[in-house]
Amino acid sequence: MENGLINEVLLVEDNPADAHLIQEIFEEFEVKTHITIVQDGVDAIDYLNKNGKFKDRDCTSIIILDLNLPKKDGRNVLKEIKMDEKFRRIPVIVFTTSNSEQDVMNSYYDYASAFLSKPADFDEFVSLIKSFEDFWFKWTTLPKCKN
Repeated sequence: MENGLINEVLLVEDNPADAHLIQEIFEEFEVKTHITIVQDGVDAIDYLNKNGKFKDRDCTSIIILDLNLPKKDGRNVLKEIKMDEKFRRIPVIVFTTSNSEQDVMNSYYDYASAFLSKPADFDEFVSLIKSFEDFWFKWTTLPKCKN
């Protein structure tokens, strides 16, 4: 982002190891980034709506969303985000273990900005997350926060 602003990333990930690794890689980014991690779909929606413990949260620049989540499935979270006028402009990147053609098709049907299958190989996983910075934070112009 321009003018030293920080990109606010919402990571919706129930696997603590994946979430921790992603957070560590983001900390190495040249671009200023703050990442908030929630572990289920209910907290993701509460975070976006500034409900309860999230009432003082910052504006979200981008969402990284796992599909297989407890409490509220990521597929439903994606639909809710894209149906809500306040949040539909936020890019949502589906990042999941699924490589199901149905999940891919449904995610794009529900307006996901990208669908990424988590690589099983550690080095490929790290490489994919590192490439995230270049594409989403250096080359892409994100919409201004209004949520």
